[in-house]
Amino acid sequence: MEKIHLVSIAEISETQRKKALERYQIIDPIISKRKTISEIAKKYGLTERTLWRWIKCYNQAGLSGLCTKSRSDNQKRRIPEDLQNAIEGLALQVPKLSAAEIQRRAKAVADKLNVKAPSYTTILEILQDIAPSMKMLAHQGTKFYNQQFDLIYRTEAPSPNAIWQADHTQLDVIVKGNDSKPWLTIIIDDYSRAIAGYALSFSAPSALQTALALRYAIWRKPHPDWLICGIPDVLYTDHGSDFTSDHLQQVAADIKMQLIYSAVGKPRGRGKIERFFRSLNQMFLPSIPGNQPPGQKKAPGALSIAQLAREIEDYIVHKYHPTQHRSTKQPPQERWISGGFLPRMPDSLAQLDLLLLTVPHSRKVRMDGIHFMGLRYIDATLAAYVGENVVLRYDPRDMAEVRIFYGDKFLCKAVCQELAGETVPLKEIVTARRRRERELRQKIQDRSDAVEMLFSQKKTVRTDEKSALPPKAPPSQKPSQKLKLYQTDL
Repeated sequence: MEKIHLVSIAEISETQRKKALERYQIIDPIISKRKTISEIAKKYGLTERTLWRWIKCYNQAGLSGLCTKSRSDNQKRRIPEDLQNAIEGLALQVPKLSAAEIQRRAKAVADKLNVKAPSYTTILEILQDIAPSMKMLAHQGTKFYNQQFDLIYRTEAPSPNAIWQADHTQLDVIVKGNDSKPWLTIIIDDYSRAIAGYALSFSAPSALQTALALRYAIWRKPHPDWLICGIPDVLYTDHGSDFTSDHLQQVAADIKMQLIYSAVGKPRGRGKIERFFRSLNQMFLPSIPGNQPPGQKKAPGALSIAQLAREIEDYIVHKYHPTQHRSTKQPPQERWISGGFLPRMPDSLAQLDLLLLTVPHSRKVRMDGIHFMGLRYIDATLAAYVGENVVLRYDPRDMAEVRIFYGDKFLCKAVCQELAGETVPLKEIVTARRRRERELRQKIQDRSDAVEMLFSQKKTVRTDEKSALPPKAPPSQKPSQKLKLYQTDL
């Protein structure tokens, strides 16, 4: 085993420091016991002995211990620089070459340079000296290189509601009455890993879905055992258009919440919320009727979207929140409560209506109420505002009522009497309107076809009547008179 010469931190050059950092990033999963030494050795193509040596050096002298001076007998490897560069270039080719193939090609290069061909041992020594980061970048590309060697500043929230994360996933379950899979938006507290809120919809991820999930997360839950609430200091998201919308930025400014985005194409530090999605797929969805993992035969849906939402809430409140988290060693809700703090709350639920979809077109108050989406909304308060323009904000999951604002102030809640006492999603209203339009178009087409058929029949009858009449006698031909030439031609 080669003798290790440790160096002081003052002797470390920038190049050596980078190499030491790369080595540390390789052995860090072993030191923190997240990976076994055999897994890391196989992943990076290193020997276990080398990894044990790096760990020993790190334990002895920290980061500087991973910067080792080459032993003096390494100078015995005296090969021309051109040949060594050629060997390293062969080692970084794609597809990856074996050491034996590299030695064979290096021998041909040595013959051209008229120098002694390197031995197999020398080839192995040169290959081992190539930085692992360079090998991964050459053989596996930028994506894998960034995942393993990009310097990441991993944040850990210092307290509850300091940082929330938001993300979407499409659930592998078929819902009754709809062939598409619903989308789930989740907001998670970074410190406790507790779920603050969610939104479930058939619509693709959008600013509206994020806003609805955030509204539900901030306000007090109707479920008495779900205690997470309040306005977070930071909402950490990716660069999706739904998260970078002007609407969400205005909302964040209004409730004094900072928006922080991950680097474009590099959703780092999002493993906490992705881990919850994995738990949901592994522990929750298999027990749900209509579960359809990728590649399996389509199963009929047995639950409505409202029933699925209740099942998700039950899983969060009674199974996920009370279970000890692997990373924090505490149940999520217990860790959130243990902070002993008062969450920062909005003044009222009406203030949170800014998180609902704001209709950019104002509506005029008529004598019989407000007409919107083919429905009529009324409230006694509107009697004093007939002829005035107002702004509507509404929850598309429940169109039974809308909130009316006048001059940027909350005015009242207007109710649709046709939907009173019911929860009717906007999607159902739009679907019903489209179905009614198709029915009317079909009736119009039927009437048009009937008229065309009637006129075509009349034309046919007239043609048949003409053919039934007896043929007309040809006109009688009068004998042509001859020119009288003589008196006897009478």
